Amino acid sequence: MAALDGLAIAGRETRRGPAIRPPRSTRAAMDWDDVRVFLAVAREGSMRAAGRALGLSQPTIARRLAAFEATFGGPTLFDRLPEGLHLNAAGEQLVPAAESVEHAVLTLERRRAAASPVLSGTVRVSTGECAAGFLARCLSRSTRSPLPPGITLELVESRQTANLARREADMALRHEPPESGDFYISKAGTFACAVYRRRGEEAGAWVTYTEEQSHYAPARWVQRQVEETGKPVALRASSMLMHLEAIRAGTGRGVLPCYVGDGHPLLERLTPPIPEIAAEYWIIVHRDLRRAVCVRAVIDWMKALFVEQREVLAGVT
Repeated sequence: MAALDGLAIAGRETRRGPAIRPPRSTRAAMDWDDVRVFLAVAREGSMRAAGRALGLSQPTIARRLAAFEATFGGPTLFDRLPEGLHLNAAGEQLVPAAESVEHAVLTLERRRAAASPVLSGTVRVSTGECAAGFLARCLSRSTRSPLPPGITLELVESRQTANLARREADMALRHEPPESGDFYISKAGTFACAVYRRRGEEAGAWVTYTEEQSHYAPARWVQRQVEETGKPVALRASSMLMHLEAIRAGTGRGVLPCYVGDGHPLLERLTPPIPEIAAEYWIIVHRDLRRAVCVRAVIDWMKALFVEQREVLAGVT
């Protein structure tokens, strides 16, 4: 009887028109990309900054954020203020659950990448300017340790360590190992540094880093030389490439990695390698990715390079 009643009700619904269904946003599976955008906007404070962090356009960020907010059917999750977007109380309540989703999805993505047997693809490495230049030049066939041909190396020059857990990079090459986290860490080697000037030039003034970078070890060392010798600072610049160009042109003398200065025909070294500003480097990889075929190949390649180029990096040759 109940079944017949059900059929009768269904018939009446058919005659009246389609049954009323809940909005699609309450029935559809949640899109991980929308969750990712929500977290990026929450962390970065604006759609533009979130777009830069995720590699997406601002319209795409706006569309996905609107879709995520519509999923919950209530008020928006952010207060739109002149200085940016700020989570309101409703948005704050969702952050822990969204981060749990993020952790689970990224774990699956890392383990899927690690399970692939294919020695082909792009490996993204986050590092500083000095180490990035060293790796870039070692991709040539002049070294005895070639990178497997199926791998494309993507170097991301950054002064901040990428969040390897969130796959901002597959691995990092950094001055200091992280103090915590589920990482495989291996010391790669050390870059020696010395003072250089243009060959044959007096170049008594100094080239150094900006005031904001005065905490860097080379900047502190140069500052002591300025104070002890009374020689002026000719240029403050924020990158090693700027220093190199200024020193090469004869603007002044300055600290460079020995692998850069010793190999430049226009430069001459004025000091032995300076131990207190030698730069140690560490290979850092999330443990889930350590066994990935491509990542493992890049780790082995880096280790071989540091062994092969040890004397060049130490300023012996």
